[in-house]
Amino acid sequence: MAAKDEPIIIKKYANRRLYNTGTSTYVTLEDLAEMVKKGEEFTVQDAKTGDDITHPVLTQIIFELENKDGQNMLPIPFLCQLIAFYGDQMQMIVPSFLEQSMIAFSKEQERFREQMKGAIGKSPLDVMKIATPIKALEEQTRRNMEMFQNAMRLFTPFPPAGSAPAAAPAEPAKKEVPEKSDDLQELKSQIAAMQRKLDTMS
Repeated sequence: MAAKDEPIIIKKYANRRLYNTGTSTYVTLEDLAEMVKKGEEFTVQDAKTGDDITHPVLTQIIFELENKDGQNMLPIPFLCQLIAFYGDQMQMIVPSFLEQSMIAFSKEQERFREQMKGAIGKSPLDVMKIATPIKALEEQTRRNMEMFQNAMRLFTPFPPAGSAPAAAPAEPAKKEVPEKSDDLQELKSQIAAMQRKLDTMS
């Protein structure tokens, strides 16, 4: 059995069964989803090789949840954008951005939950005040996405499909070398500013 300060080991067997070594019982993907919601840390290992397969198992949980009626959280435009980032120059930045955004969102939703609890039994005016942090969070998210998109443009060698025809390639090619260091510095500055904005939401 794992120590209290260590993640629980979940072993996945060839027959796709999952075994919780902490409770010595077989579990399902739904059980793992509940563990995540309760804040219980775990790692999933291939029972035969010992390889860490936590990432694909968590991805499978999301896939299962997204296919349940009324539980879709990932909008199609987001999924399309996410797929487009694979193999892109910005791929290395996306995970950190998404992680920090979700951390900031989690902190805000905890505050929102507390306000909801406190609003039970209060007047409609008090309940309406709850909308304030939601609007602030939406506005902050919009600004963060704008900054992120501006940063991505620095690494995009070609205009998006459907945009106006680009100028002759000779001129941009001449500018690319001398401006490269400036563009990289600008990207670093924008990413740092984005991180500072996320930090202020904590």
